[in-house]
Amino acid sequence: MSEAEPASALLRLVLDTNVWLDWLVFDDPATAPIKAAVAAGTAAVFIDAACGQELERVLAYPRRRKTLDAAAQSACLAECLRVARAADVGAPAQATIALLPLCSDTDDQKFLELARDCGADVLVTRDHALLELARSRDRRPPFRILTPRQFEEALRAPSA
Repeated sequence: MSEAEPASALLRLVLDTNVWLDWLVFDDPATAPIKAAVAAGTAAVFIDAACGQELERVLAYPRRRKTLDAAAQSACLAECLRVARAADVGAPAQATIALLPLCSDTDDQKFLELARDCGADVLVTRDHALLELARSRDRRPPFRILTPRQFEEALRAPSA
């Protein structure tokens, strides 16, 4: 995004840990639209300390398909830090806290909080508990929760 473009043109994203793994470890084609939007400067991905610590921990897990050695884990974290912006946010106002629903999986609440705190437009996830909030009529957060495929579809949809 050039300096002349308005800040509102930048799509603000939060990725959950599984989407980061799809991007960094498995090179899942479903993350290609996210990568392209970030590379084009039309989207920015945000991460904070809590979400970064979870990613670091999960990168070290043994996997059937692809266990990462220490060097590969470091390379993934370096790539994440290269493309993601640190969410340097203060405590949200009490009124804002009231707008944020509680996730049935308390480990996933940090992604909702990050999305709220950095003013995200979209939380991209494959997590069932987070996606359930997107379908809820009474517990919907102030940002969209989409799968990587839904995010791609939203990018292709004509602007309203």
